[in-house]
Amino acid sequence: MSQGTRSKQNTQELRLQVNGEDKRVEVETGETLLNVLRDKLRLFGSRHGCGIGYCGACTILVGNKPVSSCIMLAIQVEGKQLTTIEGLSQNGELHPIQQAFLDHSAFQCSYCTPGFILTTRVLLDENPSPSREEIREYLVGNLCRCGSYYNIIEAVEDAAVRMQASKHIT
Repeated sequence: MSQGTRSKQNTQELRLQVNGEDKRVEVETGETLLNVLRDKLRLFGSRHGCGIGYCGACTILVGNKPVSSCIMLAIQVEGKQLTTIEGLSQNGELHPIQQAFLDHSAFQCSYCTPGFILTTRVLLDENPSPSREEIREYLVGNLCRCGSYYNIIEAVEDAAVRMQASKHIT
């Protein structure tokens, strides 16, 4: 069997719903969702961190669930709605969570920030008014190597207030 034939047998075209847009992409059978997002769809907000689903840098939303895209195969999400950090703002306006993170300087290097923001969105969808302890508990799967946790907690609290005030639909 030729190399070209073997490659074609190990690939398939997927239909993905990414940030509200239909996408078709050719993927290898064992290719991770993170690689597809970054290398094929050119969405760089999800970051490669630990590679084992521990740090949260690669977090995206599948449906309304935060997942580690570094350990999920791309073929597992065919037909599912995916949201990356690039899809959170609308009409050029930052999402209230993004604005709260910016206003509270809830980042230093910002490597972890997309994962924190997307996880926060799910938290606030589930619990619009979380306590500090509930915020800490929910964000436990996201690591900040710069130690911006205090500002992150403040940003989440502020985002909750902003979203309640505006009854923001996420």
